[in-house]
Amino acid sequence: MPSTILTPAHSELIVKKSRFIGCVQPVPDRSTAKQIVESLWAQHPGAAHVCWALMAGGQSAAVDDGEPSGTAGRPMLDVLRHQDLEGVLATVVRYFGGVKLGAGGLVGAYTDCIAQALLNADKIPILKQCHLHCQAPYSLEGFIRRQIDASGAMLTSVQHGSLVDFKITLPECAAAEFVARINEFGQGRVGWVKPVGEQS
Repeated sequence: MPSTILTPAHSELIVKKSRFIGCVQPVPDRSTAKQIVESLWAQHPGAAHVCWALMAGGQSAAVDDGEPSGTAGRPMLDVLRHQDLEGVLATVVRYFGGVKLGAGGLVGAYTDCIAQALLNADKIPILKQCHLHCQAPYSLEGFIRRQIDASGAMLTSVQHGSLVDFKITLPECAAAEFVARINEFGQGRVGWVKPVGEQS
């Protein structure tokens, strides 16, 4: 199951006098990632490279920033992919220490830097959400609200007319059981409204 991370997590390595400063953080898209990379250059004007990798669906990226091709961005992206992360930016700022590491040394340093940062990261699973819409008599409002709370669902809208109109968001994996509980208790008094465009 894909996961993301809650807050930025950091690491730092020294390899043959080169300093590698790593960070993993939640990022929604490539434009946000680029802004973060630009701010890293502003914070580290003396750095030799700011390499980065982004896992964000169709906006994923792997940037070597002047390191030999395939020695920085791609290994960092592989770490994110291996840990099934989504919506995560990995960055490594490198200060060159005067000793060349070779391709294998670079791959190892960039991989380790991101892997160590991820050890400090709080990972949370990404659950596919489902949107439900139902209408029920006022006598069932309290019961439905309690079921929403008990299921970890979110009440996105409630309107009071001749019936109480609920719009609910909850993890897709919990939706069938939630609907079954409401239907069983409601005994035919709860009406489910199909989303626009959904075929019956």
